[in-house]
Amino acid sequence: MIKRITSNAKEDGVLTLSFLLAIGTMFIIPPNFNYFSYIDFHTLILLFCLMLIVEGIRQQQFFDYLGNYLITQTKNTRGIILILVFLTFISSMLITNDVALIIFVPFGLLIVERIGMRTLIPLVITLMTIAGNLGSMFTPIGNPQNLYLFAQSQLKLLEFLQLMLPYTLAAAILLVMLIYGRIKNNTIDLANTEEIMLKRTQLIFYFGLFLTCLLAVSGIIPHYVVLVLVSVSILGNNRRLFKQIDYSLLFTFVFLFIFIGNIKQVDVVQAFFEKSVAHHEVSASIFASQLISNVPAALLLSSYTENIKGLIIGTNLGGLGTLIASMASLISYKLVIKQYPEWRKKYLFVFAFYNIVFLIFLWLIFTVYQ
Repeated sequence: MIKRITSNAKEDGVLTLSFLLAIGTMFIIPPNFNYFSYIDFHTLILLFCLMLIVEGIRQQQFFDYLGNYLITQTKNTRGIILILVFLTFISSMLITNDVALIIFVPFGLLIVERIGMRTLIPLVITLMTIAGNLGSMFTPIGNPQNLYLFAQSQLKLLEFLQLMLPYTLAAAILLVMLIYGRIKNNTIDLANTEEIMLKRTQLIFYFGLFLTCLLAVSGIIPHYVVLVLVSVSILGNNRRLFKQIDYSLLFTFVFLFIFIGNIKQVDVVQAFFEKSVAHHEVSASIFASQLISNVPAALLLSSYTENIKGLIIGTNLGGLGTLIASMASLISYKLVIKQYPEWRKKYLFVFAFYNIVFLIFLWLIFTVYQ
């Protein structure tokens, strides 16, 4: 586990930055027992449980099976790209944008190569990345900052869905328009996709645990009950999962909680942020996300405003823009560049162009809708 955390720290700039920020503020506010009050254990516990469960489902090859099945049901290139993009869009609502991209981007690279559209890989993967970032904004469990902000907002689940529905629908419509406008509709046949056998008992087990997490997110079951239930169940079923999840995300949250808790004790910093964020929650969180990513932006700015709804909208829209605005975008970038290093500049150009298009489009939707 320690080797895994060290390796992730070298590759994860946000983790390293959060650690340095936490250490730096310890010189201002020395470590004490109040540090425990900084940490939102509800968010950490639910993140931990969800990561365990989703990794268990992934290892059962359920997502590969689903992708293969959907791909073989269409006979044209435009249909296949639509499936790849919206498979990422919809799945990110339940398994987070990071996991959706880790699973479906390699699958997308393989399929696009097979249908002879290699030159469109930068566009297709960019659209899949945008789909992952924007599909995930619809639900509280779609990405880490939503889970945290949902708990802070005291919103009911239906209220959260209603808040993000206009932007989710607008994003879906624009994705469809771009695919129909940019992808030629050639006939192909991918009927000979490798067959995957599912272990139904295992899937029922993991989906049952997933349901308990949803009940905890909705406030029906206490989070500590879910922690015990999930941990004991997975210990008895597949204890190796505890070594295979991304602990760097959990430590990033802990370090950020410490950093934010400490700087809240500094009156000058408190006054500056309260003045800067008040009545500008959406624009402030979009801007902050471009510089430090939307998860840290959500944790930081939530301490200086009661308008959590504005932060939910802003940090989700703020996942568009720069490559670091959403850390999930870096996953796609690394996967593409590892296989096609010669396309680094082209991918970055295509990524930047379409992210700006979507950000402007959704910002206009926000302006009109408000």
